[in-house]
Amino acid sequence: MAEVEMKKVLLANGETMAYRERNGGHLPVVLVHGNMTSSKHWDLLMERMDQRYKLYAIDMRGFGESSYSQPITGIKDLSLDLKDWVDELGLEEFCLVGWSTGGAVAMQFAADHPGYCDKLILLASASTRGYPFFGTKEDGSPDLGNRLTTLDEVKRDKGKTLPVQRAYDENDREFLRTLWNALIYTDSQPDPVLYEEYIDDMRTQRNLAEIYHALNTFNISERHNGLVEGTAQAGSIKIPALVLRGDRDYVITNAMASEIVEDIGENARFKELKNSGHSPLVDDLDQLLEAITSFMQQKEEIS
Repeated sequence: MAEVEMKKVLLANGETMAYRERNGGHLPVVLVHGNMTSSKHWDLLMERMDQRYKLYAIDMRGFGESSYSQPITGIKDLSLDLKDWVDELGLEEFCLVGWSTGGAVAMQFAADHPGYCDKLILLASASTRGYPFFGTKEDGSPDLGNRLTTLDEVKRDKGKTLPVQRAYDENDREFLRTLWNALIYTDSQPDPVLYEEYIDDMRTQRNLAEIYHALNTFNISERHNGLVEGTAQAGSIKIPALVLRGDRDYVITNAMASEIVEDIGENARFKELKNSGHSPLVDDLDQLLEAITSFMQQKEEIS
């Protein structure tokens, strides 16, 4: 088994980005995690993925061992961090894999910086039109008629932000485990020891509300998403893109996956992962690896 090392680099903006690098391999793959996670949550994939691939998994700003000196204002800040990190390492012609929130970051990167990555994989990704953040009714249910608009509103939300932040602050592991079992690990669960490590990792996040708000205001489509106009950048992604979604994903809807394919256009293709939820990494790693490696081995450009 190839060794995985944790490394750090200082970015031009003064932030320190931590990342995991798997030794060996010659085909570069960059892994971008989602909300409530860090590079730690890619560990099973990094252990099992074919040794021909040179794997890198970053900790985005405010997650894991990366710094959080300057609060983010949107997904683009995280994409710019990724660009600075790629330049520091001198990476080129790599496959970029974004999971959940990381998918939005990966799409923004691919749109803004053509010529760097040559393939894009979006795993249970936020839509090209963002991920809406709704307020909470008095009974605790989502208020689908009240999409929040400001960071301050998101910070004060009693349905998601405040309870999750409180669980982070007070080390309420049972709350976090219950939340993940309801929304993420809907069938399989990690090994108990590993699950505890994942909960420790969740609590490293320092930008929960900012991430919620960044997803709420993200929109690279040609459409208005109900909150902001789109930048129409999705159509400029001209590399092959694979959109993966588990058929039991309770976080990302089938409609969101369809929006990605529609907005990117003919360069995108969709594949459903059977009997998988929001974390195919745990639900069915073999199926996920097969989908990823099959796509990366395809030599035909989608045009």
